[in-house]
Amino acid sequence: MNRREKEQYLREYAILKSQGKPFFPYAVAKDGGMACIVLLVIILMSIFLGAELGPKADPTTTTYTPRPEWYFFFLFELLRVVKPPEFVALATIGIPTICMILLFLLPFYDRSAERRPERRPVATLTAILIIGAMAYLTMEGAKTGPPSEIDMPTPASVKAEGPAVVKQYEAGRQVMAQSGCLACHKVGENGNSGPGPELTNIASRLPAAGIQRTLINPTAPMPSFKSLQEKKPQQFQELVAFLGRLK
Repeated sequence: MNRREKEQYLREYAILKSQGKPFFPYAVAKDGGMACIVLLVIILMSIFLGAELGPKADPTTTTYTPRPEWYFFFLFELLRVVKPPEFVALATIGIPTICMILLFLLPFYDRSAERRPERRPVATLTAILIIGAMAYLTMEGAKTGPPSEIDMPTPASVKAEGPAVVKQYEAGRQVMAQSGCLACHKVGENGNSGPGPELTNIASRLPAAGIQRTLINPTAPMPSFKSLQEKKPQQFQELVAFLGRLK
């Protein structure tokens, strides 16, 4: 905005200001009335519809998987995407903090009188990119299942082999989820994309015997499942059977 446009804008603003109404009490009364209506609707919804409280907290359980509320899914997903430990604090705390500081300081460094979005391409494009990134990360975080569960349907080919095979497949899926494999591997939409390879179609690349050998003698830093084979051979075979059907 050049000097002539700014002077014209200020003249028009002064005319509109002289014809308008003061912020107090008109705008304050309008905002206060709307706040009361919203609060009343929330109170009535809580009275007539209730609220889901969930099961009572049990401090002795170890099966509870903490997950953030949906409005923090973008930070949750960002923490999963950023792998190097030296960048985790910067990505999850540093960048949001910097954005909040810039937002609070906006009236001090943005002194332009122009407010129309189409005439502020940098600010508009920045806002669109930030909102788009947050929406994408929120959707990815919502789709990601808890690390102690593998949320994927049992294939029709497994179901066709009978109830015993289905039971073994589902048991192996649970063994894998509870063994911490999802911290390094991705299966379907579950787990992390590294540092281990994706296992969604591992059976297409490696037969069951090869999967078993890899579990017992893995490449570092993957831990060995030899102790599981010795102490709980049934669970080990269920794990091998599950991985052997991922095609």
